[in-house]
Formats: sequence, C-alpha cells, structure tokens
Amino acid sequence: MEGIGTQCVQSGYTPGNGEPRQIPIIQSTTFKYATGEEMAKLFDLESNGYFYTRLQNPTNDYVAAKIAVLEGGSAGMLTSSGQAANFYAVFNIASCGDHVVSSSSIYGGTYNLFAVTMKRMGIDFTFVSPDCSEEELEAAFRPNTKAVFGETIANPALTVLDFDKFAKAAHAHGVPLIVDNTFATPVNCRPFEFGADIVTHSTTKYMDGHGAGVGGAIVDSGKFDWTKYPDRFPGLCTPDESYHGVTYTERFGLAGAFITKATAQLMRDFGSIQSPQNAFLLNLGLESLHVRMQRHCENGLAVAKYLQSSDKIAWVQYPGLAGDKYYDIAKKYMPNGTCGVVSFGVKGGREAAERFMGRLKIAAIETHVADARTCCLHPASTTHRQMSDAELAAAGVSPDLVRYSCGLEDAADLIADIEQTLTFS
Repeated sequence: MEGIGTQCVQSGYTPGNGEPRQIPIIQSTTFKYATGEEMAKLFDLESNGYFYTRLQNPTNDYVAAKIAVLEGGSAGMLTSSGQAANFYAVFNIASCGDHVVSSSSIYGGTYNLFAVTMKRMGIDFTFVSPDCSEEELEAAFRPNTKAVFGETIANPALTVLDFDKFAKAAHAHGVPLIVDNTFATPVNCRPFEFGADIVTHSTTKYMDGHGAGVGGAIVDSGKFDWTKYPDRFPGLCTPDESYHGVTYTERFGLAGAFITKATAQLMRDFGSIQSPQNAFLLNLGLESLHVRMQRHCENGLAVAKYLQSSDKIAWVQYPGLAGDKYYDIAKKYMPNGTCGVVSFGVKGGREAAERFMGRLKIAAIETHVADARTCCLHPASTTHRQMSDAELAAAGVSPDLVRYSCGLEDAADLIADIEQTLTFS
C-alpha cells in the first residue's frame, strides 16, 4: 500500500493522456444525454453517470474517492458541512422510533443536533461518558438501538475515544460504530483499523486547512454486514419504494450500499451538497495534509508544554502531552501525533479566560478551529452556550476552558504571544 503522503497527493483522480493534471471543476448543475433511455438507466441506478449535481458531481466524486482511500474505506461522499455528514451518517440507518448511543464528549453542535433536533424527529439518544465502564456502556443499549457514535478526539474536551471498547459493544449488539475523525484526520488515525464502521469529517477543518470552504464527508468501511440484521436495517436490506424498489445491499453489496443509499435517498431529499468549487479547494488542502498535520502537532505539543509550566494556567489538556489523562490511549491509536488543538483553563475562571483571549495578538478569536492560522475560542459562551452546566460538564467543557488551535506559525512566536498575554493576567 502507498504511504499516506503519496495518497494525499495522488489518489482520487488519475488523468488520462492529455487530460488536466489538476482535478477539473465541473461547475454545472446538469448533464446532457442523447436519449431519455440513457437518463432513465441513471435514475434506476443501472448505469454510472451524472444527471444532476444535487446528487453527484464528478469533481466531488474525485475528492470523495481520495478521502475514502485515505481512510481505507470502500466508498465516500461529500456533504455541505460536517453537521450534514453526521446527520446523514446517523439518519441513513436510524429513523423515528429508533435509538442511538453516543459519547457525551462531542462537539456542541453535534450534541444539539442529536439531543434536540433529531429527538424532535423521533430518534432518542443516550449519552455516555467516553470513560464509562463496559458495564455502563452495555446498560445504554436498547432493543431499538441502531448505532454508536463518538469522536476520535473530542472537540473541545480533547478526550480520546477507546475504539476497542466502543466497537466491541456496538458489534455485540449488531450495530455499527460511527466515528467523527475530524481532529485526528486519517494522517494520524484510521478508525477502520480499530473497529469503526463509518467515519465522518468536517472537511472545513484540517482537511481544507485554510478556512476557505465549509464541507463534510462520510466514508464507509464496507465491512459491516447489514444483511445479518435485515429487520434492524430495512432501509438497506429491503426495497426502497421511493427509488424504484432497489434493495441497496443486493444491488451494490456491502462495499457500496450505505453510501449509495445516502446519496440516492438522503442527498436527493435534503440536498446538502458541497459545491464543486469548494471540493476543488478541499482537494488542494488534502494534497498537503500529511505535511501540515506534522507541524500542527509539533506546535500543539510545544504550546501545551509551555502552558503546563505556567503558574497562571489552572490546567492543560492535550492528549499528546506526557501525563495527560488520555496520553496512553492516544499513543495506542495515534502513535504519530494527535492534533494541534490545546484546551486549557486560565486561573481566574471565565472572566480571566475572556481577558486572556482579548490580549492575544497572533491568535484570532474565531468560531473556527484546525486552520493554518492560529485561533482560539471560549466554547462555554459560544459553540456550547446552548448547553446547561450539567451538559457542559458531561461534554468535558468547563466555564474556564479556552480552545487554542495551533496553526502553522513558528511555535516560538505562539509561545511568546501567550507569554505576553499572561504577564497582564
């Protein structure tokens, strides 16, 4: 198998003789055919091709194919955002009356999607601590559970998911493990190798890496056998009357059923597409992902070590830092590095944290993370402000938490900026 760096640069698109070296941007909503019969075969999923960009587009498919290769999956698709990716990944197999087990330590927007919006759709979620015992995890399952969800590295708590524990429990109950791999990226962690079945990404973060385009992605491992549980997953194992009676597992096998259904059914109905222009920009980011992630991790570790040495910092959380609660498990699943995001608390609580951020000169206060440029945020008053104190605690977000995302600048400059800020705290 080619190395991850070669895959970042080369996979997904192979030009023919005289064709463009860079992936072409197919900025078109529709595609022309000579006869109605040819288009009918496309609508019946009997032949490959494109007819409307809301469902598929060549540029998007090139990039989705690259991400699938990077993750070691069988098929992938792009979405308009990471939120859309997580929604599609769950809703593709869970509907009204169903239940999902999720780690409580997840991004605040995802928590709200699950606990509020999808609950209104009739899907119940049980949230468990990522540090729960096997017995506590087992107790969360119900007869109508359809999936287990977690984040490789949680945003912003930086807890690390124990794949072995969560995958074992999911598979014992005949359901897939869905993992949001945004922070680690496939450069540092490939969840399929540790038992995950579906992987999602907010490509807006490290994959794009430059704050240029919002997007998301879903990748299927192609290994979960839906056909063993036809009554549990009827959407994949019985005819879809909304799409000419196709049975996805029969027509496309385990390697293609999940993504084909998400495309033909969910993307058709919800239309959360990524634009071809954004997909093109995303591919540019992917080509340097392996190089950038190394620098992000180096800067993250350097900043974490400095913060740990400061008497003005109450606590530091960074899974790549020796002594961190998740250091050992991070080394198990991510031996080459974790991410460039450091979470910490400034002594003095919420007000001290806000003063700290206001004095930074290099790091910008942004509702963003995992970018070439260093940025920071106070999640309790922004991305997680809709959560109660109890929900914040369960998510690992304390009132004083500062999420500091190390960019690609010189580590010495980032540390000097933090140091000058702390002198006034």
